[in-house]
Amino acid sequence: MRVFVVPILDLHTGSSERKYTKLLALLGQAGTVTPPFPPQEMCPCGSGDLFEACCGPLHDDTAVAPTAERLMRSRYSAYVVGDVKYLLATWHPSTRPQSLHLETGTGWRGLTILRTHQGGPEHSRGTVEFEAFYAGGSQHENSTFVREDGRWFYVAAL
Repeated sequence: MRVFVVPILDLHTGSSERKYTKLLALLGQAGTVTPPFPPQEMCPCGSGDLFEACCGPLHDDTAVAPTAERLMRSRYSAYVVGDVKYLLATWHPSTRPQSLHLETGTGWRGLTILRTHQGGPEHSRGTVEFEAFYAGGSQHENSTFVREDGRWFYVAAL
């Protein structure tokens, strides 16, 4: 069983919160533990696809992001669902932290890709500028990515 430290939030319906609040209360850890993101929910990355057909295969390593933007979207989804393992695996080794702790209660609300530069299947580098919205604000960043051995990695914010 995978356990995540993330806010209890379903971006589209709120059903995850209703579904798991009772379970969390029984565990005595309400608000701090959520089960894996339901595959039949809309993907948090904003693609309009179901999680199981969008970022889910990237998170479980049955697919690889073809572009830097696709990796950025999947990493945003990983923050939403609390997939620390995926975040670390897609972080370039030259800048990857040894560990990562996600804050509870962030309340991610959505992602807007503002622009990309290179980062396509034919490139080895790229940047993605985005704004990620959360309860009480947003994070604006221009991120750099590199592709090595056919896989894209997040490097750092510019």
